[in-house]
Amino acid sequence: MISFFRRFFESKIGLPIVLAFLGLMALAFAASDITGSTFGGVANTDRMAVVGDATIPVSDLSVAANTALDQVRERNPTITMPEFVTEGGLDEVIRQLIDRYAVGQYGSRYGLRAGENLVNSEILQIPVFQGLTGGFDEQAYLAALRQRGLTDTTFRRDLADGLIDAQLLRPAIAAPQLPEKVARQYASLVLEKRKGEIALIPSAAFAPAGDPTEAQLTAWYKDNRTQFIRPERRTLRFAVFGEDTLKVDATPTAAEIAARFKRDATKFAASERRAVTSFVVPTEDAAKALVARIRSGASLEAAAREAGFTASTSDLRDREAMSGATSFAFAQNAFKAAQGGIVDPAQGTLGWYVARVDRIERTPARTLEQATPEITAALTTEKRAAAIGDLTAEIEAEIDGGTALAEVAKAYGLKIETTPALLADGRAFGRPEVQIVPQLAAVLQTAFQMEESEPQLAQVSAQDFVVFEVARIEEASAPPLAQVRAGAIDGWKRSEGAKLAKAAANRIAAKVRAGTPLAAAMAAENKPGFEREVIDLERRQLLASRAGNVPPPLVLMFSMAKGTVKPLEGPRNLGWYVVSLDDISTLPLESEKELVTQTRQQLAQSLTEEYRAQVTAGMRKELGVTRNDAAITAVRKQLAGEQ
Repeated sequence: MISFFRRFFESKIGLPIVLAFLGLMALAFAASDITGSTFGGVANTDRMAVVGDATIPVSDLSVAANTALDQVRERNPTITMPEFVTEGGLDEVIRQLIDRYAVGQYGSRYGLRAGENLVNSEILQIPVFQGLTGGFDEQAYLAALRQRGLTDTTFRRDLADGLIDAQLLRPAIAAPQLPEKVARQYASLVLEKRKGEIALIPSAAFAPAGDPTEAQLTAWYKDNRTQFIRPERRTLRFAVFGEDTLKVDATPTAAEIAARFKRDATKFAASERRAVTSFVVPTEDAAKALVARIRSGASLEAAAREAGFTASTSDLRDREAMSGATSFAFAQNAFKAAQGGIVDPAQGTLGWYVARVDRIERTPARTLEQATPEITAALTTEKRAAAIGDLTAEIEAEIDGGTALAEVAKAYGLKIETTPALLADGRAFGRPEVQIVPQLAAVLQTAFQMEESEPQLAQVSAQDFVVFEVARIEEASAPPLAQVRAGAIDGWKRSEGAKLAKAAANRIAAKVRAGTPLAAAMAAENKPGFEREVIDLERRQLLASRAGNVPPPLVLMFSMAKGTVKPLEGPRNLGWYVVSLDDISTLPLESEKELVTQTRQQLAQSLTEEYRAQVTAGMRKELGVTRNDAAITAVRKQLAGEQ
């Protein structure tokens, strides 16, 4: 579908846009970690905003932004804070933060409360605050708050606001129903079909041939540094080891083998297992009559069928297992009968057993000499595992005691290796051909939360361990101009070309409005690289083919009036689009009657969100919201790395 769209979204320019879009979708859940919000902060006299009678400390905004970024990174590990800010993430955080305060203030104004006992009850139910016993662990609670940069007071206030939110909004917006007439209008949009053309006027076609002056390039780079932000990189030192690496003596002695033989004497004694075919009848008389008939020549299976029962065959079992599955009396009788013989009737829990011994397996007793190979193998495995456990405990104790990784490695004969600078998703920065060792993948997330030179030990598989530390942390930042000079020159050229591409797009659009075919208007510009594609598409085909990531020119086409032509700026100075819509047609809704029902179901969640947005907007209006734009701008610049 539309080749130049596809190339754009797969390009280095387009991919960050897609990732940012996905990140913003994830941000919609950034405030729903525990009570519907993750916001909080340290009390501060600086105000980000005033909501009713409550002030929002500016420090809350920084904490909220970092928390939201962490959650977006679960889907896009390499996104940086400047990218998050540039793509609108901070604006969404500000909106949610103000809404949270507004709901809490509004509920309090009209008598809703979330008392200390209710808040305590909620805290006790949060799994992350529970210890090994399943009960509330105060240390786990405080550690979790510290990790998020929260205080107990801030968290409790936020939790109380969330509880008021639940009391105030959930009953009002629960299970909304979209009116059928409205649903029919939305359903008809799905069946809508649009025909037209889309042209791409690339900036590259108008880009200057010569390079910019040093002053021009420096000024442009200063204004566009966020396009070149490099994500956080970490260099790790590590050593992988396991049973084969650590030298341990796991050979059992003769005394240990003899002791194990004595301990497991029953295992090596003579044994017998039997398999039987049986069925159960309700009375002893019936069982005896059937046994007599079978012993006189009838088959057990035939006798069971004629009596209205079904015979079943068991696997081989020893006496104890058979006794547990049937009854002690039956097992005793079964182990007295010969192979192929009929067992004397015996009572079980469900009735009386009628059975035949199908198979007997007898295992002779083994001597110490015969059992030695098996015992040796078992003891060797056990001793090696115990020795490895002791050694890893020693290594962990050394690390916890502050011993350097190099010293630990030397003491235990481990080989230290160093990774190249790694991104949070495991890729080597600037070296796509490098693959990290598999054992590091399991600890990478932990490594990106550690400080430098604080080694840790982790078991990464049943046999493998890794001891690792962060050797170097390179924060996300834009590099010096000299390091990205070629890319900056290309960016400046696209930026300059985009100005001329805009003028060309406007000229082409004007000609098409006057009746000139789009292809002819493009040809009149006499520039290479222009692209044009004819669109003949149903809205539902569009949504299905792009999985929700609809290119902006198509979004514009499906919102335009018939017979109109509009120019549209491409992202990051890619160029300009000219969108021409020729015709709109809609299939009759009666042709797909189930579509109305599907639409009502699919829009239920959107309707809930719309109701919530309208209610909170009303609350903000009644309470009054005053934003401190200067403080917000300062935080924005700080997070974006502009100061």
